[in-house]
Amino acid sequence: QVQLVESGGGLVQAGGSLRLSCTASGSTFSSYVLGWFRQAPGKQREFVGCMSQSGATTYYADSVKGRFAISRDNAKNTVFLQMNSLKPEDTAVYYCAAGYGSAIVVLTAASYNYWGQGTQVTVSS
Repeated sequence: QVQLVESGGGLVQAGGSLRLSCTASGSTFSSYVLGWFRQAPGKQREFVGCMSQSGATTYYADSVKGRFAISRDNAKNTVFLQMNSLKPEDTAVYYCAAGYGSAIVVLTAASYNYWGQGTQVTVSS
């Protein structure tokens, strides 16, 4: 069992930056693909990006490519989502997720095994 706890959300003006953190319990953190998703009010949860088990591969949604970056510190069981040039449309609850298996890129929410509780990000115009 893995427990994920996000932090770092908040209110920021458009054009600003935030860094979200997600810390996991358990000793097999490096075995998981780590993903970030978001859900805005009235909308479905959408994929933001993911990072492979080794950290060598990342994949991002087109809507955040070039603005968001994922990194991980396996020694600290933590994954980060650096969000730059934020836009009002980035406003959502952001979730980190962990998935085990052989795939190094996982895009679908259903393929992730563990989820954090979410952290609110609000971008004002």
